[in-house]
Amino acid sequence: MESYMVPARDAEFEFVEKRSRFIGRIWVTQTEAEALEWIKAMRQQHWDATHNVYAYIIHGGPTRYSDDGEPQGTAGMPVLEVLRGSGVENVCCVVTRYFGGTLLGTGGLVRAYGKAAKDALREAGIACKQLWKRLDLILPYSYFERLRQEVERFGGILEDTEYGADICLHVLLPAANTQDFNARVTDLTRGSVNAVEAGEDFRAVQIQN
Repeated sequence: MESYMVPARDAEFEFVEKRSRFIGRIWVTQTEAEALEWIKAMRQQHWDATHNVYAYIIHGGPTRYSDDGEPQGTAGMPVLEVLRGSGVENVCCVVTRYFGGTLLGTGGLVRAYGKAAKDALREAGIACKQLWKRLDLILPYSYFERLRQEVERFGGILEDTEYGADICLHVLLPAANTQDFNARVTDLTRGSVNAVEAGEDFRAVQIQN
């Protein structure tokens, strides 16, 4: 199965630039119809706003944006470029602006709309949607730190740790990396530790805050 990046959660970020209020919102969005519903909802909620600029990218589907009355290329495109630059898909972003009476100019608009999208995406975090393997490893305490580092090096996530006579690590690892990770564990521990598969799941797991 292929892998791709998505927002880890829905989020928003608000700031004021020269008395204009900007509200950036991010949603995990599976379809274009869902993206259009979010845009419609924001237009209804912020009916008195000066602009409701948007951009969305649907995995395997369309990519769209709108300046919503701002000068061409100063609003929707900067938002879209933030999304593209982060690599996320299945994402919808709406940036609402309440004009504060001071013109920002072309460069100021580009920076402000880009900032709203970037900060909202930072609040959301980024997840990788792909096939993950769940692995359990029982090991002596002396191997804990080294194997924790190996989990990270192979793109894995340490979900839980149980402490007893030995340590049990519950790990999520990209399926494509499982074979190489297992070989590395065997090599480092001279065969005394084995990673036991405990299932698999195709889902989004946060990899970046």
